[in-house]
Amino acid sequence: MTAPIVAQNVTKRYGEVLGLNGFSATFNPGITALIGPNGAGKSTFFRLITGQLRADGGMLQRFGENPWGRPPHPAEIGYCPEHPAVYGWMTGFEFVEYLLRLDGFSREEARARTADAIEQVGLTDAAHRHLRGYSKGMRQRVKIAQAIAHRPKLLLLDEPLNGLDPLGRVRLLDLFERYAASGGHLVVSSHVLYEVERLTEEIVMVSNGRVLAEGNVHRLRDALDAHPHSIEIRTAESRRLGQLLSAWDHVLSVQFQDPDRLTVRTRAPDVFYQALPRLVTDESLSILEMSSPDDNLESVFRYLAE
Repeated sequence: MTAPIVAQNVTKRYGEVLGLNGFSATFNPGITALIGPNGAGKSTFFRLITGQLRADGGMLQRFGENPWGRPPHPAEIGYCPEHPAVYGWMTGFEFVEYLLRLDGFSREEARARTADAIEQVGLTDAAHRHLRGYSKGMRQRVKIAQAIAHRPKLLLLDEPLNGLDPLGRVRLLDLFERYAASGGHLVVSSHVLYEVERLTEEIVMVSNGRVLAEGNVHRLRDALDAHPHSIEIRTAESRRLGQLLSAWDHVLSVQFQDPDRLTVRTRAPDVFYQALPRLVTDESLSILEMSSPDDNLESVFRYLAE
């Protein structure tokens, strides 16, 4: 299947400021997370894809065509911008229905699609309340409702989980997964890495308008092989375990956090994880808990950004 979005050396300037600087990435079918800190260029990229901005250089394609000067068909793109720009005098239902009517849907079809979209984001009980009375999380959900109401092939979601409570996040993540499973394509941006870890393994990491890395996060984690890796272990025999681990060549340090907890730094995490069970068995040790603060997307981004 052809990639929905392809960017090659895309540049966008705001006067003397570079919003994107040689941005190159391929967004394959399914879900891709666009990861980067605030100001990295994520919103600029979305505005280029939707045709709101024109690139100053490079090649950008949306379903094989240049987005500039080509307004998307309603069935092609759904866009949820980062900022909560809604019409406070409208109800949530009126807001979604109004945007569908602007896209050319009949009143009957617009109302049916609005009811469905509102239900999917969990706003049915608040559908006829005015938007000025919505919380930040509710406004975020109604923005997502308008993005999905016309059932587009491609969803562009810019920081879609901002302001949501934990239950709201779970509901929307489930919604995004179902959308992709039904054949839709999603690009979800976030500056908080843990938000997208359960959603997808396909990521594009961006900083200062440039792509740092792209692809499957497990392949990207191979870049950490030479980077010190921290592992936290809880055991009633922390001193004894620490002494044994200190003798391993690839262990760089052992720090004792409290009487039953220690942190080990190793330059070979795969070797460490393979050897530890044998040590525990041979020495009759008891490990109560083990985790790694570096075994996630945050560590990959931090390492690549450095």
